[in-house]
Amino acid sequence: MKIMILSSYAPSLFFFREDMMIAMMNNGHEIVAAAPESKEEWDYKFGKLGVNYISINGIDRTGTNPINDVIGFFSIFKAIIKEKPDKIFTYQAKTIIYGCIAAKLAGVKGIYALMGGLGSILRNDKKRSLTKSIMKIEYKVAFKCCDNIFFQNKDDCKELLDMGLVKREQVAMINGSGVNMDKFREKPLSQNPVFLFIGRIIRDKGVIEYIEAAKIVKEKYPEAKIQLLGFFDTNPTAIRKEEIQSYVDEGIIEYLGSTNDVRPFLEQCAYFVLPSYHEGTPKSVLEAMAMGRPIITTDAPGCRETVIDGVNGFLVPVKDPQALAEKMIWMIEHREEAEKMGQESLKICREKFDVNKVNEVILKTMKL
Repeated sequence: MKIMILSSYAPSLFFFREDMMIAMMNNGHEIVAAAPESKEEWDYKFGKLGVNYISINGIDRTGTNPINDVIGFFSIFKAIIKEKPDKIFTYQAKTIIYGCIAAKLAGVKGIYALMGGLGSILRNDKKRSLTKSIMKIEYKVAFKCCDNIFFQNKDDCKELLDMGLVKREQVAMINGSGVNMDKFREKPLSQNPVFLFIGRIIRDKGVIEYIEAAKIVKEKYPEAKIQLLGFFDTNPTAIRKEEIQSYVDEGIIEYLGSTNDVRPFLEQCAYFVLPSYHEGTPKSVLEAMAMGRPIITTDAPGCRETVIDGVNGFLVPVKDPQALAEKMIWMIEHREEAEKMGQESLKICREKFDVNKVNEVILKTMKL
């Protein structure tokens, strides 16, 4: 069969779905990857995997220009007509909405969507938000086209069921995107008190709370390193680089830039922190767990899937820098217990989040 994997962001498609695409190809299927970024930039990278890459126009994953969205829809539709895939797997908001509808209109028989997280718009507290209302309608139409919708946590699944956007028989549960245990191997914790955050530099990831907690930790343990790794995004909750620069200048945090390989940074840290407001299942946490790191994250959708509180780390309340700082200080003061938590992270990761187990569910559901 020919399978089209559709995303609104090529780097995510390449780095997050590589193992899934390889698993599909190992089962004898042909893979076409489609995203907005240029063919010149990404064709070679996907080609090394044995995947054909095509570029789609008009899809701006954080934009609100309806003209671009119309262009994006027809670009996806034309790509589907040209490639004639037997099945489509799509994720991320705009490519789920336009991809599923375009695939149905093009006569594709197998249509599958992955909800990696509800995102900031659907989780907006302003229940009468016009954008939220429009998105709910779009999702409902798109999901009607789907054979199955994959969910990474029970909270997101329940919320969309309660909204009436999906039917229970469409639901397929998976444990996040999984993590490649061959690439992410156990490493000893840094002997120094080094905390690491990996993620997009946006408010919904809890970056502001992380900085506020860093101030508290540094007052008691000035030698602690509180690191931030990730890129500045155009998400509605984006943070500008200038907003964090003063904290970098003061030595409260270290900004490490962005990278395509997080492993060297994980190897150099002792503790991993993600104070996010909501996730699908955070891949950065899974990668840290695979390398044997104790985790501090929030008791929030998706995040709580990764931590058994007090076993492999701690769950703290959302938007609570004081509670976050207290657990960070605990890690420094209880080194031996933190190391044991890191071992538990590794154990949980092997049992639950191994990418091969996740892909097995996806391929079985898609009848591949």
